[in-house]
Amino acid sequence: MTAINAPRDKYNAVWIIFFILGLGTLLPWNFFMTATLYFTSRLKDPVDDSFNQTVNGTDGDTRNALESKFNNVMTLCAMVPLLIFTCLNSFIHQRVPQKLRISGSLTVILVVFLLTAVLVKVDMAPLPLFSITMIKIICINSFGAILQGSLFGLAGILPASYTTPIMSGQGLAGTFAAFSMICALASGSALQDSAFGYFITACVVILLAIMSYLVLPRMEFFQYYMESNSSRPAVDEENKMDLLKKDGPAEKRPVVSLMEDEAKPSSSVFNVFKQIWVMALSVCFIFTITIGTFPAVTVEVRSTVADGGAWDFYFIPVSCFLLFNVMDWAGRSLTAVCMWPGKDSIWLPVLVGLRIIFIPLFVLCNVQPRKYLPVLFAHDAWYIIFMIFFSFSNGYLASLCMCFGPKKVPPHEAETAGAIMAFFLSLGLALGAAVSFGFRAMI
Repeated sequence: MTAINAPRDKYNAVWIIFFILGLGTLLPWNFFMTATLYFTSRLKDPVDDSFNQTVNGTDGDTRNALESKFNNVMTLCAMVPLLIFTCLNSFIHQRVPQKLRISGSLTVILVVFLLTAVLVKVDMAPLPLFSITMIKIICINSFGAILQGSLFGLAGILPASYTTPIMSGQGLAGTFAAFSMICALASGSALQDSAFGYFITACVVILLAIMSYLVLPRMEFFQYYMESNSSRPAVDEENKMDLLKKDGPAEKRPVVSLMEDEAKPSSSVFNVFKQIWVMALSVCFIFTITIGTFPAVTVEVRSTVADGGAWDFYFIPVSCFLLFNVMDWAGRSLTAVCMWPGKDSIWLPVLVGLRIIFIPLFVLCNVQPRKYLPVLFAHDAWYIIFMIFFSFSNGYLASLCMCFGPKKVPPHEAETAGAIMAFFLSLGLALGAAVSFGFRAMI
């Protein structure tokens, strides 16, 4: 079977299904981040004196210990399981069936969000609420890592363009969460009501993702590539045996030796990595720069145009969160129609490396408070321009790398390549979270 004989993706149904599955991978985590205000507000209730100690009282900060530690612990509980389970998925994907990994992960995430929605209406002391919330975050990111790695591995079997809907769906997840946050601020609705709506919405999207995945195997287009992938090693072996017969007995020994040499690296994760290391390290570097800067540095920029008006109130929600997610989504989606530079072009790693310039650009914006460095780009327009290029390049270049990685290996190794790419994406997120403390401290 060849790509020439491949059936059409009728009504782009497979593309849409991968888009929904991509949306389902990041929407849960984005809604948890969006609901941070809700969680911290519930941690304010004084129940236990040992957890009602004020922090930095001289500065007027009356947060208790649990409230002040919530964001740091939440990030830790998210990034560590994400990295560990993405790494594990690179190895277990050959032993655990794909259907179990994807549908099982989605089901666990759905149950966690149903539980979260129920707990919104249940009165609970701060300490149990804090502990249960962190356990839920660990569960969501652990199974989310397996889901993400499995999806990229599955997309690696299809044409390169089918990684784009996953990346685009993930971009929409952030955009949707940011837009929801702005709508909540504008409506003035209670945090509890907003949080309940967030979690129910996430449940609906995850349920839709489960239903979409169950329909996927029935698609003729998807069946064709799955059958091609499963039959490729057998076809290769038949071709080699034909060569043995034609060459005669005298040629048996060297040809058999070649077969043995080729059989070993085909199942080796390290061998696959050697073929895609440029793409893997590139996507890791992209997200190290992005997460190292956004939102740790970008969220601290203050408007110099507004003077206590509405723009001052909406400056960060609009210029930071919404603008980043919209442009990131646009960059991810552009790869559906344009994939320049090519997978073997030197320009791709060069453009990835050039993104390091965004670190000094944002650091020299009006980040407050600051101790060491001067402000060179005080006007809001500079910050917005930098954010547009920063977020668009993140989405476009990351999507290119994730599309090209599985296409640099033979088809039967594409799923392993996709899982490895997902691991290095998660590694970039973890490294970015670590270096963000240093970027913020040097200001």
